[in-house]
Amino acid sequence: MSKGLKIVLIIIGILLLVGFSTFRWAINGYNNVIAMDENVKGKWAQVENQLKRRYDLIPNLIETVKGYAAHEKELFKHIADARTKYFQANSVKEKIQASNQLEGVLSRLLLLREAYPNLKANESFLKLQDSLEGTENRIAVERKRYNEAVQLLNTYRRTFFGRFFASLAGVSSAEYYEIPEAEKEVPKVKF
Repeated sequence: MSKGLKIVLIIIGILLLVGFSTFRWAINGYNNVIAMDENVKGKWAQVENQLKRRYDLIPNLIETVKGYAAHEKELFKHIADARTKYFQANSVKEKIQASNQLEGVLSRLLLLREAYPNLKANESFLKLQDSLEGTENRIAVERKRYNEAVQLLNTYRRTFFGRFFASLAGVSSAEYYEIPEAEKEVPKVKF
């Protein structure tokens, strides 16, 4: 084998190795963004499972409270409206907004126990309240997991090559599930 042929074969080998490495790198980058997008969707599905659980508990809670606080019709209407808005929402952003609206109204519903002492003693109400509190804790955990997945995807999308692979795969930024400003305020306790 002549010296020139060896050099040509070495150059071809190097080019094939570089080409294969570049191809493998591109496939990994594309697959990573797809995996991150699916992770965000999976985490959102878990959030929705817990929100559904909350929405299933609400009618029972309202029926229990109605017997004690029948004149709170406007509050019940706000809850029904927020619940309807959630189920009619088409995007993650709309669902987050509807869920946040319901959280504010639900806290008002649970405060009714202070105004109606007999309600505090109602066993059904107490069980439903415990179930709702457990569900709210689950929602908080799933919200955290979802936001972590969103952060990972959105951070990757902001990198130079991440932006390229995300646009190639048709993956856009995901919405964070943020707490409304009104709920971020610490309640004032007066003694």
